[in-house]
Amino acid sequence: MKEWLAVVNPNAGIGKVRRDWNRISELLEKHEIDFHAVYTKGPLHAVDIVEENVALGFRKIISVGGDGTMNEVVNGIFSQQTVPTTEITLGIISVGTGNDWVRTYNIPLDYDGAIRILKKEKTLIQDAGTVKYYNNNREKMRYFINMAGLGFDGLVAQKTNADKIRGKGNPMLYLKNLISSLFSYKSCGTKIIVDGKIIRDKIFSVGVGIGQYNGGGMRQAPDAKTDDGLFDLTVIKDLTKLSVLANVNRLYNGTIKKYKHVESFLAKHIVIESDTPILLEADGESLGHSPFEFNIVPKSVRVVIN
Repeated sequence: MKEWLAVVNPNAGIGKVRRDWNRISELLEKHEIDFHAVYTKGPLHAVDIVEENVALGFRKIISVGGDGTMNEVVNGIFSQQTVPTTEITLGIISVGTGNDWVRTYNIPLDYDGAIRILKKEKTLIQDAGTVKYYNNNREKMRYFINMAGLGFDGLVAQKTNADKIRGKGNPMLYLKNLISSLFSYKSCGTKIIVDGKIIRDKIFSVGVGIGQYNGGGMRQAPDAKTDDGLFDLTVIKDLTKLSVLANVNRLYNGTIKKYKHVESFLAKHIVIESDTPILLEADGESLGHSPFEFNIVPKSVRVVIN
């Protein structure tokens, strides 16, 4: 039996994995990483791949794809019933559009650098989160390990993911959709319950962070720590379109919390209700709409870090 299971999403990075897989596999072999590759065939297939192969005996997994592939692998780790989640080691070769999870850990995007880190196998047991949400009026639940965004962020992610499905993609895709979404999005009356504390306000966007980055390099939760057992919640209140454009740089340079229309909280449990449905993304995946319930799952995923 091979030591590592490589879950390979050929469509990740607008087909970049498909184009680069021969090079990636050669580098894995060069660094003497003993692996068995399985290719995903569609949405959520990675969940099934992980469940089946953990039952067969695999305890080390490489996610080859973007943040969405990583998210599915994580959900597979939680849905399998063979071993405790922390007995599985998870590494990543990041080949996505946003590549946000790796930024918190300073894992390089070049394949050789990422594989050298895999080879060292230095690990940390980080937190995960669960989010309950609605899709077509049915309640669903998803695990995530980086960040969930809702409201304006959910709309931008939805547009960005639709572009990726159509084969459009570049590093500025998220920023392009952020600007274009300003003309259609309206802030919404929202009730947020943070560990029992109730906040009522008109909300533009909310980030629920385990990691620091989302949206292809935005630091929406700049103080988030991945293993402290707490969400880092960033609430951006109602803004004018001009204010959004004038403060986009704050999302990239990590000063968003210093802006007067932003509040931040640390929390284990968050409930969010809205006057009209608002959209959700988690780890870059567009999922559904409000109402939402978030819970932290402390120190539950063993990941390979730099």
